Amino acid sequence: MTRTTTILTTLGLVLPIAVSAIGDPAPDAAAIVRATVDNWRGSSSYGEMSMTIHRSSWERTMVMRGWTSGSKKSLVRVTAPKKDVGNATLMVDDNMWTYSPKVNQVIKVPSSMMAQSWMGSDFSNKDVSRADDIIDQYDHSLITTDQADGHTVWTIESIPHEDAAVVWGKEILKIRDDHVLLSQAFYDQDGALVKTLETLEITKMGGRMVAARQRMTKTDQPDEWTELEVKTIEFDLEIPEAVFTLSNLRNPRD
Repeated sequence: MTRTTTILTTLGLVLPIAVSAIGDPAPDAAAIVRATVDNWRGSSSYGEMSMTIHRSSWERTMVMRGWTSGSKKSLVRVTAPKKDVGNATLMVDDNMWTYSPKVNQVIKVPSSMMAQSWMGSDFSNKDVSRADDIIDQYDHSLITTDQADGHTVWTIESIPHEDAAVVWGKEILKIRDDHVLLSQAFYDQDGALVKTLETLEITKMGGRMVAARQRMTKTDQPDEWTELEVKTIEFDLEIPEAVFTLSNLRNPRD
């Protein structure tokens, strides 16, 4: 499920407060980003979702199940359509593997291919492999604070550290006060907008508000996109460590 990062997510967290120059309290941008990631993934999660890839001449939808544990482990497995059943992606720490039942082979994804498409979608392998890159490899600044639909909405600019192993020059995030990500724009090293992730539907699942439907669109191909739709999700479950193994990737017992 990249998840496609990404496709990317408070547990009652109290945000640290920074005092501005004029004495008004201002939320800490880094804390907002961290709480948003935590809100989406929890300490663990299990979800069922669909991914629709839309192109000018065709469209296809895959149904998937996904498991996460902390920020370092996740497994996504395709359950439909029939020709894609069993295709799966496992992520542990900085490592990613894919499995195809047609060839009965586990393949480790090299770092040189992390920018490649995940399952043929507009999400990259990198998008779905490390959701916490945005937390620990970027500096965050609060640009604006607005009101929309009864919520405070923060716009945050995220600039990667000079030595960060990321492909983006910057990212711009719009985050609601209940820590739902509204949009995420990805810019290259020259400052050009490459693609945008937009939340199209928000609903309550697993005891919290979540982005239930999101669309990733590339700037140079606005009529082509990939949508991820979460059908159901549960958080903070007891998930056996054996789920996140190469053995389970090849021979599912989940």
